[in-house]
Amino acid sequence: MAFDYKKMLKRELNVGLKDRQYRMIGGAAALLLSVFMGNIVLLLIGIVLVATAFMRWCPVYSGLSKSTVDPNEPTAGGGCPHSDTESH
Repeated sequence: MAFDYKKMLKRELNVGLKDRQYRMIGGAAALLLSVFMGNIVLLLIGIVLVATAFMRWCPVYSGLSKSTVDPNEPTAGGGCPHSDTESH
């Protein structure tokens, strides 16, 4: 399997909702542990996991042409809970 650097730079939605939840939980746990243990590596891992969960884009997934997004998942608004509400 070849890693495509040019495709890695494109920001396309490639993190699904379940993957997003796992990344958010794992990242929060890593951040919490890094605070108590004083471990910089855990802090960096936690930041990366939470950031990729928030953006729903992973550069490694893009480079490997992988996506965990289900075709039936809502994609509008980037996962913002208020994206479907009308403005007053």
